[in-house]
Amino acid sequence: MDYKMPHRCPVCDQEMKISKLTCTFCPTKIEGEFSSCKFCRLPKEQLIFMEAFIKCRGNIKEVEKELGISYPTVRSRLDSVIEALGYGVEKERNPEVERENTNEESQRRQRILEALERGEISVQEATLQMRKQLDID
Repeated sequence: MDYKMPHRCPVCDQEMKISKLTCTFCPTKIEGEFSSCKFCRLPKEQLIFMEAFIKCRGNIKEVEKELGISYPTVRSRLDSVIEALGYGVEKERNPEVERENTNEESQRRQRILEALERGEISVQEATLQMRKQLDID
């Protein structure tokens, strides 16, 4: 019977390392400290999800049907697998927040230009403030 190798210590829940490899054909044994692959370290539920995701060729609608879960749940599980594998998850942009940021930046630029027009600041100072706003040096 083939048992799945545990990747977390049952006592302290830390990552376990592979320390001995044995050939299934000859008596060769290798001892040392080996790491398992990233996918092997995923929890069982994430492995089940990834198997379904690959089986469905990444088609989220098919994954929904296969696992009986909603679209947001598929996205959430996919994001958690991506993070568990050590990759960043790009957060979806919020158009409302982006619009607010753009409006604020526009208002700051307008204030700089008005101060320049009134003679309160020099062209060099206006340029410096614009660059600071854009984070250009």
